[in-house]
Amino acid sequence: MEKLLTAKERAWRAKHPDWISDHFYMGEFEYSAVAVANGLDNKPVPGAQKAIRHLVKNLLEPLRKKSGLSLYISSGYRCPELNALVGGVLDSQHLTGEAVDVFTGGSARLLEILEEEHLNFDQAIFYRRKKFMHLSLKLKGKNRRQIIII
Repeated sequence: MEKLLTAKERAWRAKHPDWISDHFYMGEFEYSAVAVANGLDNKPVPGAQKAIRHLVKNLLEPLRKKSGLSLYISSGYRCPELNALVGGVLDSQHLTGEAVDVFTGGSARLLEILEEEHLNFDQAIFYRRKKFMHLSLKLKGKNRRQIIII
């Protein structure tokens, strides 16, 4: 059972009205230190916002609730300029809002939950040394359920 929000947490949440679910808000997918440092507007376009909402509702929120772990987003949506700056591939799902990188602390627990709960996903790439996981879910089309451990 989750704890009730403190007054400080409620106040913080009130300043961030773009909540998608109990644990995620749109600003987490938009923020990038690289974008800020380079003066880029990384606000997701409407189609990407729709894909982000789909990703949160159908993958991230269920993972968060099943694991009980906080999922810290290190990279969400990327505008084309940001994607190029960070060395993303040209067809990165980050460009469409269908992918997110989350800090895992090196734990493979999220992979276990993906398999145990039969959650739909396109890719789960676990970067053991870097301690994060790339997760994606297509808005349209068949998801591959591809797991890669690096």
